[in-house]
Amino acid sequence: MANEIAFTSADALASAHRTLQTEIAELQHLDARLDERFAQAVALLLGNKGRVAVTGIGKSGHIARKISATFASTGSPSYFVHAAEAAHGDLGMITGEDIIIAVSYSGSSPELATILPIARRLGSKIIGICGNRYSELASLSDVFLDVGVTREACPLNLAPTSSTTVTLALGDALAIACLEARGFGTSDFARSHPGGALGRRLLTHVRDVMRQGEELPIVGPDTPMQKVLEEMTGKRMGMTVIADQTRKPLGIFTDGDLRRLIMQKGDIRPTTAGQVMTPHPRTIGPDALAAEAAAVMEQQKLSTMLVVNQEQTLVGALHMHDLMDAKVI
Repeated sequence: MANEIAFTSADALASAHRTLQTEIAELQHLDARLDERFAQAVALLLGNKGRVAVTGIGKSGHIARKISATFASTGSPSYFVHAAEAAHGDLGMITGEDIIIAVSYSGSSPELATILPIARRLGSKIIGICGNRYSELASLSDVFLDVGVTREACPLNLAPTSSTTVTLALGDALAIACLEARGFGTSDFARSHPGGALGRRLLTHVRDVMRQGEELPIVGPDTPMQKVLEEMTGKRMGMTVIADQTRKPLGIFTDGDLRRLIMQKGDIRPTTAGQVMTPHPRTIGPDALAAEAAAVMEQQKLSTMLVVNQEQTLVGALHMHDLMDAKVI
């Protein structure tokens, strides 16, 4: 093992800057040399009737797996095939309708050289991503995309660093170009990410988390304060809605309103709900995203918000705690 040397905080930062600046420069070189071949690759992907099979081995295999995952989550069905495993049976996963993205920086991987001619005979189109335009992979590809770098970020110029960064970035560029061409939107993205925080934010609607029915505190404008307090206490939302006989909201009365009323009047028993309510409460529709409701409530410092339908009839109410429990904030 190499002997360790004294390495200060300044040394660590200087090393990080050198690494990042080297990789940034290589990304800029990639950007500058993109040409019609990239557009041809996108056209092949968009015209593909099957799935996107991404294959590679070693470090290129790790990058290929991530590229496949990006395609799959952005509207282009995709799977990863390990090049060595493909040569021992997994090639059966690939059909003639699938398009292959083969990743190898050297372009001379014997595993790819074994499986790609067979995939060609099946009818698969091949997009080759490598750093050697004179390689076997380049010659086997219908479209060749050059990810050659002038220098790895590794000070020994050996460990795949700049080259893997550039390859991954090119894979992202292909996937995002396809996303944009297909008009893939947030609702599409949510369908492929239902389990994460982003999926919850994009899939959870107000109707899914609002309180309704017997949970909803509601009184009429002539309700005496004693009954108002009973309704607020029983329903535990920190407020009650004041509505007319058709359930159209007239106003809202909150715990904060109650404290201020007691400080002003002392004896609040003769008071009715309509006399002390805050009129024109903020409302939202049941089909709105819960995240949208949370943003409004946070911006306007509201702990509750009413939910009304298209006829402006009360159908529910939201509490900030409900949104927190649903993990949309």
